[in-house]
Amino acid sequence: MHREATDLAGVRHIAYETLGSTNAEALALARAGERAPFWVSAQSQSAGRGRRGRSWVSEPGNLYASLLLFDPAPAERVAQLSFVAALAVRDAVAQAAPAMTSRLSLKWPNDVLLGGEKVAGILIEGEVVRGQPVTAVVGIGVNCVSHPSEAAFPATDLRAQGGDATPQSLMRHLAATTLRRLAQWDRGEGFARIRGDWLAVAPKVGEPIRVSDGNGERTGQFAGLDAGGRLLLDLADGKRQEIAAGDVFPLKLRAGPSDPLLRG
Repeated sequence: MHREATDLAGVRHIAYETLGSTNAEALALARAGERAPFWVSAQSQSAGRGRRGRSWVSEPGNLYASLLLFDPAPAERVAQLSFVAALAVRDAVAQAAPAMTSRLSLKWPNDVLLGGEKVAGILIEGEVVRGQPVTAVVGIGVNCVSHPSEAAFPATDLRAQGGDATPQSLMRHLAATTLRRLAQWDRGEGFARIRGDWLAVAPKVGEPIRVSDGNGERTGQFAGLDAGGRLLLDLADGKRQEIAAGDVFPLKLRAGPSDPLLRG
């Protein structure tokens, strides 16, 4: 577990050869007194994980990084970091591989797609000590040179699509784009702007989708996001549902019981 510390865009960056999980390491360092903000990255992970308990395949050559933030926003707004981070990752990939910009899009709430296939995912985790602000960690995985061959949602990587961005170059871009998006978000005060930018590169309103969550699967039409970032789904019976958590699939794809690609 070789460790090296540098700075990226003025933020401390702690790089490892291998870790179990960059999110877990970032939280452990925070508990041990490491002052936020700081980045943790690893060349590979042995226990990468995604939302809802999924695993994240962590082969060498891809980007695995986590940003630790202390008191990024009031607790009720911290979940909005998913949208902030998704935009920052898209910005970073566009800067590292400009020819791919027009093919980059976002899938609710925090997946980055390239040509309609998943190239990056995000996992937001947090800790709250009674009487203290939230400590949040933003975990990011980007498929630079490899991707899972079997997943419920189609996956890809930058090299497979003609890009040559390395984890190191992408990390430098990501550190800067994340700072800009956090400033735009402004602890949640600027979420309307974040929401607008997210919608501009997301599925079009009216697109048929399938949503899978703890209550099963529902189909309908994408109707945008509410003011807090919840997915709006128009059902066939004319009702509109607000969905706080789940996975979204184009109607032609069925949601599987597990998805090793999903980090967030």
